[in-house]
Amino acid sequence: MEQKQRSKYMNWDMVKVILALAWPTVVEQAMQTAVQYIDTAMVGSLGTQATAAVGATSTVNWLISGSIGALGIGFLAFIAKACGAGDKAEAKKSVSQAVLVTLIVGVLFTVLTLGLSGYIPVWMQVDKGIRTLASQYFFILYLPMLPRTATIIFGTVLRAAGDTKTPMKVGVAVNIINVVLNFLLIYETRPVSLFGFEFIMFGAGWGVLGAAAASAVAFAVGGIYITVVLWRHPMVSPKGQSIKPNMEILRPCLKVAVPNMMQRFGTSLGYVAFASMINSVGEIATAAHTIANTVESAFYIPGFGMQTAAATLAGNAYGAKDNKRMKETAAMFIPIVVGLMVLTGGALFLSAPALMGIFSKSDEVISLGSQVLRMVALSEPFYGFSIIVEGFLMGVGRTHIPFKFNIVGMWGVRIIGTFICTQLLGYGLISAWACMIAHNLLLFVLYIICYIKGSWNPLKDMD
Repeated sequence: MEQKQRSKYMNWDMVKVILALAWPTVVEQAMQTAVQYIDTAMVGSLGTQATAAVGATSTVNWLISGSIGALGIGFLAFIAKACGAGDKAEAKKSVSQAVLVTLIVGVLFTVLTLGLSGYIPVWMQVDKGIRTLASQYFFILYLPMLPRTATIIFGTVLRAAGDTKTPMKVGVAVNIINVVLNFLLIYETRPVSLFGFEFIMFGAGWGVLGAAAASAVAFAVGGIYITVVLWRHPMVSPKGQSIKPNMEILRPCLKVAVPNMMQRFGTSLGYVAFASMINSVGEIATAAHTIANTVESAFYIPGFGMQTAAATLAGNAYGAKDNKRMKETAAMFIPIVVGLMVLTGGALFLSAPALMGIFSKSDEVISLGSQVLRMVALSEPFYGFSIIVEGFLMGVGRTHIPFKFNIVGMWGVRIIGTFICTQLLGYGLISAWACMIAHNLLLFVLYIICYIKGSWNPLKDMD
């Protein structure tokens, strides 16, 4: 009886640790999504063309952010393992290498994104009438690429060390700046009534380009903020460490990062191809797809917040070579995440039309977006399971497994299926999202096999 009570107490302790790590990431992502909602609503008020111009290149953002985020995962696995083993000196050395990688990758992506900004809308098959606007939006958005890179990689470094609150604070600051500047830069100077008082609100009247400028300034501030915080951090500050390449650290980090980068690059490239085929269907489909993606992202927040905590705790258990803790972590995470995704999926199904109505006044866009959102809502619990097992694999450095699963699902199911449906058979957005759901269900099948076989756990053969 005493052992049983002790086991329950330990499980409750594990729940508290999970929630302590996860809630700041959930809040951070919720804030980011809230700002996406506000951005989309503000730009949507300018018309369907403005929404399409902003959304037409949004999948390229996933491609770039995903590739950079993959490098962060390499450092996450290394630092979490070092912290689990109690080797803080090794963790600090790895952070200095993260600084080096940030500088190199930030400069490289700045050159690439700005140099290709005029070509990307053409490659994405954006309507000719909005290509110039889409190109200008993209150029402005990626001017602060170096600080954006710092925000992504340094945020992951801090989470790996168990500090999920600092990235949350940075994210909140970035989002507040973004929203305030949106109000000032998107609209013309206008009379405003607030709490019974009327006054003239300044507005630059830059429209879509104002939204881009607001985001760019916010990203720049966020990158500087998180760099200063990391430099002063008591556990993982790179102060005093050399930023010369150290292959003893870079090699294992890259061994984890490269498959994850290939996965994210391959899947993000798939998102680009997916969006390009949707853009070719027409302006209504592009607008509905853009808004539905924004709406849907809010309902994945609990799952992805938990994924970060899962990766950190799995890496800690691996570093400590504690197989019992590894198994207990998985046993606690899976029912929590699946339960959360059941709730969020149900909420998405019920609220889809109302949420679409926030961002568009077009009945066609609202109707089409509501249909695809209700379709994907039914698959959320299955996707939640996939998210959490992928988190375990990232934390222990086995990123080659998610790479294989996601590439097969993206290109073997989603892209080929969408090409057949939209380009050969002439079907519309609903068929494309059906292919996306089939991709998610395939991932669920592959990850549940991986979990049952135990290939996610490098300590499974330990006593």
